[in-house]
Amino acid sequence: MRNFDEWLAAFRPSIADYKYYVDFEKVFTNVEAIKIPLNILNSLIGSKNIESEFEGILKKYPETLACIPILLAKRELDIMAMDQEGQVDFRFNEFNCSISDYTKFMRKTGLFDLMQNHIVNNLVDYVTGVETGLDSNGRKNRGGHLMEDLVESFLKKAGLVKGITYFKEMYIHEIESKWGIDLSSISNQGSAEKRFDFVVKGKNAVYGIETNFYTSSGSKLNETARSYKTITMETKDLRHFKFVWFTDGLGWISARNNLKETFDVLEHLYCIRDLENGIITKVLI
Repeated sequence: MRNFDEWLAAFRPSIADYKYYVDFEKVFTNVEAIKIPLNILNSLIGSKNIESEFEGILKKYPETLACIPILLAKRELDIMAMDQEGQVDFRFNEFNCSISDYTKFMRKTGLFDLMQNHIVNNLVDYVTGVETGLDSNGRKNRGGHLMEDLVESFLKKAGLVKGITYFKEMYIHEIESKWGIDLSSISNQGSAEKRFDFVVKGKNAVYGIETNFYTSSGSKLNETARSYKTITMETKDLRHFKFVWFTDGLGWISARNNLKETFDVLEHLYCIRDLENGIITKVLI
């Protein structure tokens, strides 16, 4: 019998790699896509007649409209603004307002002040910084992919081959079709479609694998633990299918009670240390 406290004590604070913090390739690609209209708007920096010059630019270069939202750190091309005069829904992928309305937008949001008073000297550099900040918000998604990538690296290290002995992002109906296993107990008689991060074809069973890593606490952890405990109970009597969960991260410390409930019933619940100790070769193959 494994000791839960000893197992939990091995959890890691982070699995961040060097690309986790900022995806600069994505940042530079996004900036490059609007580099020309940004350089056109650069002519407004320090302008003494910024409003009239802006209106002239929109008339001559209407494509510059689309790069205005990113100056406010917004990717959406629809922006709503309201004042005592009423609400306006601005579109920046097409003109749905008058040019004077867009001029008002630039003035009221402070963008004219940003450019006119030399608070920034180059909009391309400015947007590069904005994109870098926005990309940091993607760390949560990258964190999830990091655990997937880590688990996949151990699957390959164990000699498994993608598309032959292990499969990525596989749905219940695909498992049923490929190996003739009845998984209606998981899918609520076919009314719910579950997708596993990985599926491994072992010698005597098919393993449906979920992966995640939590650096911080939150309600999501308790929800995940309860959900996976349910899957465990729904699959415990299946002869040729086993549920496997790889998780880690110090976020679980605050949700340890819910995790322990799943630990007590799920035979194949593992952490990164288990992966490093060869659990895939010992159990799944």
